[in-house]
Amino acid sequence: MDLEKVKEFITLAKDEGVAELKYEEKDLKISVNFNASTHVVSAPAMAAPMANTAAATAPASAGNQSSDHNYHVIKSPFVGTFYSSPAPDKPSFVNVGDKVSKGQTLCILEAMKIMNEIESDITGEIVEVCVENESLVEFGQELYKIKA
Repeated sequence: MDLEKVKEFITLAKDEGVAELKYEEKDLKISVNFNASTHVVSAPAMAAPMANTAAATAPASAGNQSSDHNYHVIKSPFVGTFYSSPAPDKPSFVNVGDKVSKGQTLCILEAMKIMNEIESDITGEIVEVCVENESLVEFGQELYKIKA
């Protein structure tokens, strides 16, 4: 297996949201771990289509500080589809200018047909929503900027 094929294989796994990848041939072994330090907590069930809901928060660290105006950045803990509201006919969880509290639901990320609530890990004001509703987000992609 040449290096380009290995890179393609790893990129594909990462794009599909695979947490860990292992590949073995006769004399070749590849092991890659994409695991982020994401905390997953059970949450109450939402509406019927979203029954198996889990809450996930982006890790709170100095790495979550954006360079522009020192805003706190909420990043995607995994690859998934971003939903700004609990249902298509419902209003967004948060909008620019809204005050949010630590633990407040900001959005839902769908991965493998599981709806995961993304919560704020700080109290502050939403200054930017960085993605559009129903768009695909990558691991580590900025979702929100919050002024603490």
